[in-house]
Amino acid sequence: MAELRRRAAADMETTIDLIGDDLLHNILSRLPALACANAACVSRSWNLIITTLLSSPNLSSALSLNPSLQDAVNEAFDKVLSRPIRPQFVSASIGPSFSLQQAHQLITGKLGSRIPTVTLVSQGIFGRNAVSDEFEEVQWEFIENDEARLNHGNENWGVLLTVGFLPGLKVSLIPLLSKTQGTQALMIDELVLNIRECSSSVSGFASPVAILLFSETDMKPVLQKLDYAFCPETVIVGEGGSQFLYQGETASNHFNEEEYSSAAVALSFLRDSGNPPDVGETQFHVVLSPGISQIGPTYKAVAVKERPRDYSTWLTAKREEQFENLDGLTMLDQIYDEFGGDLYCSALYVGVSKRRKCSIGMEKGSWIYLREFHEVLRGDEEYLYVHGGGIRSGDSFQFYLANANVARDSCNNASNNLRCLKRDGHTTSDNVNSKKKSVFGCIMFSCCGRGEYFVQPDVDCSPFMENFPGITFSGTFSAAEIARGDLSLYGPVSEENSSLRCCSHVYSTVYLVMSYTPASPSTL
Repeated sequence: MAELRRRAAADMETTIDLIGDDLLHNILSRLPALACANAACVSRSWNLIITTLLSSPNLSSALSLNPSLQDAVNEAFDKVLSRPIRPQFVSASIGPSFSLQQAHQLITGKLGSRIPTVTLVSQGIFGRNAVSDEFEEVQWEFIENDEARLNHGNENWGVLLTVGFLPGLKVSLIPLLSKTQGTQALMIDELVLNIRECSSSVSGFASPVAILLFSETDMKPVLQKLDYAFCPETVIVGEGGSQFLYQGETASNHFNEEEYSSAAVALSFLRDSGNPPDVGETQFHVVLSPGISQIGPTYKAVAVKERPRDYSTWLTAKREEQFENLDGLTMLDQIYDEFGGDLYCSALYVGVSKRRKCSIGMEKGSWIYLREFHEVLRGDEEYLYVHGGGIRSGDSFQFYLANANVARDSCNNASNNLRCLKRDGHTTSDNVNSKKKSVFGCIMFSCCGRGEYFVQPDVDCSPFMENFPGITFSGTFSAAEIARGDLSLYGPVSEENSSLRCCSHVYSTVYLVMSYTPASPSTL
């Protein structure tokens, strides 16, 4: 009997092998992730094919609007894992009516604690519905506390799940801790040094390929140091203003809560120095769509009072080449006269140019030049009141107004930039093993205020979806958009402002596009 079973198994293996590797590859590529992993044990030939499948670049994403948290997580996971994938990192965004703690436990329970995972509460999500396969854009209402959460209906339920595998890279999760007492609460230098150490150990270089940031706190002081500390080629993107939890092989939310809290977390993508020669190159490309326009003259801050209690700054200013000290009401009147509309119907910001000395740890510092945006709260006969800190007397600034026409035009520019990327290589998910660059996914971060700009839906989604139909695309509405760059992201820049860096944006949309170029035959 044993001999008969052995012969039957041998005959079955021979029969399956006769169908050819190409057809077998096609069949195995349609298996769910778990079944595919199990199938790798059938034979050596199957194992080789499945290893190739799991080594291909992959970004898989799905959303569920099921009002049951358990069912929503199950639906999203069933869709994301419906094809072979080797999960390397996980990002999950949930609606404000769901419990962050429960959602995080469900999600990490699906894939284990070793895979870097970030779960956050978002203000809205974009992506393909796990059940209908239709693309959806959902924006949720802001909820202040747990009591308000209970009073909201099903419109605030939802889960967006994104799982990725990026060949040639390793992913490490590194938190930014904040001391609960004392000054200099944010441990920014420690974050930078930890990323450098981790990157050096994996790649031999102190700078990672990319950093994906999620934060609850104002990231301006953090971004100043990250931009200063890492080489210009390091991509830095993300979102701020969201509650989050994280889990990974070397990081978790477990620390002494009496001494520290977690202010942000960085998913660091590191080039793996141990890659075999047949592994190609994964690249990140950033495209920004701004939504603000500059109005009025340039001012210079004179009297500046920072108010840590409500995290605001009170200031007076004078116009360049003039001596009169201006209060907030006078400045707003000047802007109103130029704008000729109702400023109170649109969000107003000041873009402040700052020159600061920056250093990491005991290293010798250098000067950095940056443009940072602060929301205008109000103005009276004494001061102009803006959100945030870090403004000094002598800093110059200009007013910026949220502008729907600018947002629309910049979406068109973003589409043109993505079209240029499309011309660089192939664009469909079926040819990632070709010898040309292939775009295989995109993650988008869009300002929550832009959703109300556009009468029709999916305006911010259209630049990518029109250029790369069928490619994985998902995103979130956020309170703050992060994208490392300079002012050229906003259009033509004067020589005077050419050195200004800008990493934190307002009323903008950030597209993080991922591409893969297979290894050339000469390297194999």
